[in-house]
Amino acid sequence: MKKANDKQIFLNIVLIVLCVIVIAPMVLLVSVSISNEADIAQNGYAFIPRKIDFTAYKYVFQNPDTILQAYKVTAFYSVTAMVLAVLFMSMMAYMLSVKILKGRSVIALMLYFTNLFGGGMVANYLVYTQLYGMGDTIWMYIIPGLISPWYVFMIRTSMQAIPEEISESAFIDGASEYRIFFQMIIPLSKPVLATIALFTFLGKWNDWNTSMIYIHNPKLMSLQYQLQRILHDINAMQEAEQSGMGQAVDLSKIPTETVRMAMAVVVAGPALLVFPFFQKYFTKGLTVGSVKG
Repeated sequence: MKKANDKQIFLNIVLIVLCVIVIAPMVLLVSVSISNEADIAQNGYAFIPRKIDFTAYKYVFQNPDTILQAYKVTAFYSVTAMVLAVLFMSMMAYMLSVKILKGRSVIALMLYFTNLFGGGMVANYLVYTQLYGMGDTIWMYIIPGLISPWYVFMIRTSMQAIPEEISESAFIDGASEYRIFFQMIIPLSKPVLATIALFTFLGKWNDWNTSMIYIHNPKLMSLQYQLQRILHDINAMQEAEQSGMGQAVDLSKIPTETVRMAMAVVVAGPALLVFPFFQKYFTKGLTVGSVKG
């Protein structure tokens, strides 16, 4: 009994250390974001701000309407893409999990083949903007990458673990394929679907390349791209001042490190709020789809 208690105490200590390792960077991130830039440059980072200063956040939110609009756009396409991706990929996975479907191996091979080869950036740009006409539209954030072969196979493996007798008995009782799928298969596949939803949301939320390449309308810019532009403008001001080409500006009053941290806090905040809703499904969803090939 004492040996078991010792093991539990050791396990608790290990878990506490791991929690500290995970939480400490976030605490430092927030601390630096509300610190004074000159103090950071002189004394370095600290977990407790030596002098509280919100200048970095003033730079980030110097155009609040622009940041708010970027928040709205990013939240809309991230949630929409998440819902559509889970719906379409789960339907495709269910189709591939049904053993009576003829040619499902060929379909799976074709799906896997698309994950091995791509046309490249130029081909993608021409297809999305010239052929599909999605350039400078909100659909440019949503449609590309909506189907991931790896996620489809992950969901398929999870659905294959569901006993066939469940769907067969429902079919005998007169249930349609749609009813079986939405009322039986989907609820039993919640762990893997929640995991895919979380990954899809985070992938879309952190996307900034799409705005840089395909979007020109300022009202459709993503949050990450808008914050990246703010940091780029600060760096440009510093480079211009150092080269003698800019106006006389006190470089010590232009935050750089603190702005980076403030940007990280602004971007990571909503994602951290979303994660707890998926946490109870997360571990199970990662393992249930990786048992079979």
